[in-house]
Amino acid sequence: MGNKITYYAIVSGGATVDRPQGLLRRLEHDDGPDDEGLHRDLSWRPTPLIVEQENGSTDEDLVEVSHEQASKIVEYFREKFANEG
Repeated sequence: MGNKITYYAIVSGGATVDRPQGLLRRLEHDDGPDDEGLHRDLSWRPTPLIVEQENGSTDEDLVEVSHEQASKIVEYFREKFANEG
């Protein structure tokens, strides 16, 4: 298996794909996936949210987004966090 990356926007509470609450990604490896969330410093850190959503143990709504849309979301957060400084 190659190193596939799948992105998810967090769209709970009235958030939209264009203005999500957060961004997650799943990195597929030969030994299993790693799930990460984007943080305020724009670094990626481990998160349980994707697995919790798959198991029905979270109220977060996740929507799969393209790599192109994920890049736009990263830019959205870059601007948002810079302005919140």
